[in-house]
Order: sequence, then structure tokens, then C-alpha cells
Amino acid sequence: MAIQFNHTIVPARDKRAAAHFLADMLGLPAPVPFGPFYAVTLANGVSLDYAEPGTDFAPTHLAFLVSEAEFDEIYARITTRGIAHWADPAQNRPDEINTNDGGRGVYFVDPDGHYLEALTVPYGGWPAR
Repeated sequence: MAIQFNHTIVPARDKRAAAHFLADMLGLPAPVPFGPFYAVTLANGVSLDYAEPGTDFAPTHLAFLVSEAEFDEIYARITTRGIAHWADPAQNRPDEINTNDGGRGVYFVDPDGHYLEALTVPYGGWPAR
């Protein structure tokens, strides 16, 4: 079997609220309680399992490859809700998107400080066929 990424744990102050924020922003099905977690499952079967560690935690970066139509929907949610966003990870280009590698991308922050990214083309572009 080829090695595949299956899941990761994402720390949150309120796991239910954080999982619902992500699912809502990305237009995914509602998170499912699973043991001590709230799991958000992506189309490729990978799950992001939100947990409350009870301690301080460093924010992380989560990037999501989305279709052009999904990007439009996500960006509309970001702008409609007045969520701060940037075209770049250094936050030098606020209220913009990027067109890196022939696609579109945007960065925004969730309520726990995790840096979320939606992009339509992977870094470096699509592999040649």
C-alpha cells in the first residue's frame, strides 16, 4: 500500500467551535464528534481532528487545495464576514488574493490563530503530464 496522510490533531480552545468554523468556511460537512475530538473530513479522506489540549499551543498553518468554484465560495465567505485576509503569508498584502503559479490563493486566520490558506494550484504549478 502506498503511504498516505490520514489525519492530524489541531489544537483549539473550543474544539467544537473551531471545527465548525473550518467546515463552514470551506463548505464541508459538519464536524463529527469522535472520542475526545471533533473531526472535519476532507474529500480525500484526511481528517483534521480538533482537540482541546488544556495548555497554550503554537498556531499552525493548514493549506487546502480547492477548485476555482470552491475558491470563489470561500473567498465570498471571507469577505462577507469581514475576515482579515492576505495575498501573502507575511501579511504584507491585506485584502487581496494572489495569482501564484497560475491559480489563486488567499490566507486567513481562524479564531485560534491558525493560519489557513486556500489555493487553486499547488505550489510550483501542476506537474507536467
